[in-house]
Amino acid sequence: MSREILLLVDALAHEKNVAKEVIFTALEMALASATKKRFSEDADVRVIINRENGEYASFRRWQVLPAEQIENPGAQIDQDDDRVKGLLVGDYFEEPLQSVEFGRIGAQAAKQVILQKVREAEREQILDDFLSRKEHLVTGVIKRMEKGNAIIEVGRIESLLPRDQMIPKENLRVGDRVRAFLLRIERGGRGPQLILSRIAPEFLSKLFELEVPEIEDGLLEIRSAARDPGLRSKIAVKSNDQRLDPVGTCVGMRGSRVQAVTSELAGERVDIVLWSMEPAQFVINAMAPAEVSSIVVDEEAHSMDVVVNEEQLAQAIGRNGQNVRLASELTGWTLNILTEEEAAKKHEEEYTNIRQLFVDKLDVDDEVAEILVQEGFSTLEEIAYVPISEMSQIEAFDEDTVNELRKRARAALLTEAIAKEEKVGEASEDLLNMEGMDEATAHLLASKGVTTMEDLADLAVDDLVELTNMDSERAKKLIMVARAPWFA
Repeated sequence: MSREILLLVDALAHEKNVAKEVIFTALEMALASATKKRFSEDADVRVIINRENGEYASFRRWQVLPAEQIENPGAQIDQDDDRVKGLLVGDYFEEPLQSVEFGRIGAQAAKQVILQKVREAEREQILDDFLSRKEHLVTGVIKRMEKGNAIIEVGRIESLLPRDQMIPKENLRVGDRVRAFLLRIERGGRGPQLILSRIAPEFLSKLFELEVPEIEDGLLEIRSAARDPGLRSKIAVKSNDQRLDPVGTCVGMRGSRVQAVTSELAGERVDIVLWSMEPAQFVINAMAPAEVSSIVVDEEAHSMDVVVNEEQLAQAIGRNGQNVRLASELTGWTLNILTEEEAAKKHEEEYTNIRQLFVDKLDVDDEVAEILVQEGFSTLEEIAYVPISEMSQIEAFDEDTVNELRKRARAALLTEAIAKEEKVGEASEDLLNMEGMDEATAHLLASKGVTTMEDLADLAVDDLVELTNMDSERAKKLIMVARAPWFA
């Protein structure tokens, strides 16, 4: 019988192209399952097969646990039992059992366990071979459609292209050969499955790598991509060789390369943008074909005001905001489109607000505040802590005036900090300690009159975003936590 086991392992390992160890493990599970049927209770049985001669031994085992933790006496034993002296909690106590005969096991049950394990190992092996090739752009044939999702055969691997990962209005049918980007791998009860996408920005990048050999050679580099699938996309390219024009190289002779990509993407128009290490210049490039008059950068908010003349406004924004949205995704900056008139008005408002801030907080007249704004000061912190040598260069101020302004700015900041701390104290314990909340957000909410979890629960997501400037995903989570007591 032991020789029969070794022959079976050899045959299955060879036929299914999996390691012998996988077959041995499956056989041990099948034998253990058959042995377990002898007991009316839920016993824990272990079978060990000798890999050299095929002989096997069976054991019944119990895990050592404190009496109060025992839930299944058939597989757990009290740590105070005399039979387990010397063993620690968590160890196993074993007793040998008479093994079932291999030829008399429920053959069907054993076969099912073995085949299931072999199939899993086979899929894992195929997947490992596939991943070792580092293929992110895959090609396959649609085998069938299930609820709008396409099941695609990629080599010997069954993959899934979900409906929401298909290019809108794309009509894919059984038998079609399609390309897609490997989005992720999901491991479920049926084994690992490749999840594909045709709308991911990475799909666009990989198609260009396929069409433009210079990218694979390292002469060109794709820095980022943004897509409105099926309609329009932008891709940022950089040259690592000064002799190459990155945009022209990606466009190809008479547009051949970019047209090949467009055809694969169901006619999606692709803008090829020259990448720049200067964020403002990169944004100007990304806004093409619209021409930008000027840009105001706000590093703290990671945003830019992009100023265009009236004639360029519609083109800068694009249909349904498409152009500015793609440029924003491509560059990673929040972009606000303004006409020259709107920009001038905004600048004037900011200028007036800063000047009034200095009048109010520093207790100075309009003339002094005007000088500070004209010299480029925009916050109390700058006046309080900028090197004194910079302020001393202002011709209109003498040394005493400079020192007095710095002193007043620091006093105003201290007063604000104290006021903030007092407002912070209004935040309730439940708001401060709720899951996902941090002290700064709780204090900010308290300063806006939201002092308890109940107050927060009453807010809509949009209200919370407006109050705090946080992203809507986090706002939604916080409100759900705050509302949890309603459903308890």
